[in-house]
Amino acid sequence: MNFDSMSFPPFSLSRLLTTVFAPKSGERVAVLIDLEDTSLMKDFAFLKEDALTIQRKAHDVFYLGLKNGVSDELGLTGGDIFAYKRTGGSNLDLPDEAYDAEGKQYSFEKDIYPHYNILLCISTDSATAPLTAFAKQFGFRGATLHGLNDIILNSGLAVDYNIISKEAEKLRAALTKADAFQVDFEVEGQSMTLELMTGQQEAQKSHGLCHGEVPDVANLPAGEVYFVPTGGQGQFPMKYEGGTIGIMDVADGSIQKATLLKGDADIIEAHNAKLASDPVTGVLGELGFGTQVLPVSGKDIQDEKILGTMHVATGRSDHLGGDLTPDKFAKKLNATHDDILFSPSKTPEILVKQVRMVRDGQTTVVLENFQTAEYLSKAIQ
Repeated sequence: MNFDSMSFPPFSLSRLLTTVFAPKSGERVAVLIDLEDTSLMKDFAFLKEDALTIQRKAHDVFYLGLKNGVSDELGLTGGDIFAYKRTGGSNLDLPDEAYDAEGKQYSFEKDIYPHYNILLCISTDSATAPLTAFAKQFGFRGATLHGLNDIILNSGLAVDYNIISKEAEKLRAALTKADAFQVDFEVEGQSMTLELMTGQQEAQKSHGLCHGEVPDVANLPAGEVYFVPTGGQGQFPMKYEGGTIGIMDVADGSIQKATLLKGDADIIEAHNAKLASDPVTGVLGELGFGTQVLPVSGKDIQDEKILGTMHVATGRSDHLGGDLTPDKFAKKLNATHDDILFSPSKTPEILVKQVRMVRDGQTTVVLENFQTAEYLSKAIQ
């Protein structure tokens, strides 16, 4: 669907915070950003850096939005902004040090997590996993909005998440309690199938609502149904940054080996070395399906939420209800959660021909060629 044919209301920070958090008067809110050089936080020097577009959006739209009326409108207090050093990987643990615009240093665990009710993390790298763990420890609610750009702001963040939650529930109910999913791929004339076992678990949904007293962190834009696989086998193609494509051999729920199909052999060799030295980096910790009709943003945070797409992820899964925590990795910097998105925009070389759900002895087609099959189309009407 063409973006121009989609209709979204103008973005409203007040509406977003109201629908996502239903905040109570007096709750304290702060904005978090990541910077490679945290000294640029002093006097907002990062605003002079043209490349830091995500951080500028955090300042101009969220920080200034709170300062210039939204906090008063919603009865929120605080409205502060802090920067931490960029982690360099998806869902790696955050450093404890944070800085304000005066250059003053703070401790997340002493000065921020215990004293704010709502944290909005607008960063380069996803911080959903570490912030979810700290939310459970300290009792705050939050949202992670990594990779923010204008398309996301004016589409995925402009929707009514009360509606998105209801739509995601339709798809969740249609897929829950599945025994397994079988995914057929076609790439460079080769066909292969990945089977992921889901053990009749309750499907979960990322739906953007963090209401009430329960500590939680929403990943925005939301709109996804997901499982933490209990096992897996077969093969699937993976596109690396730069365009190299490898074939992943999967057994016991984990990537065992990568084989070059197209591109740079050194990338495949490096991946295999990582798998050998730290095998849990190959564990398939998520299977997800998008639930929203959205424009392609060029950022996985939104594009994996588009209806018809699917993704798997390797690595850390504790924020999804899995048991793969950072301490189980051989190296701290390997404890990432990395989404592998399959979509016409991200992986035009790779076709997901069909996704089938196996449940209670029946096999049902749910996706075909990045479109919902009849079963899901009827479920979400």
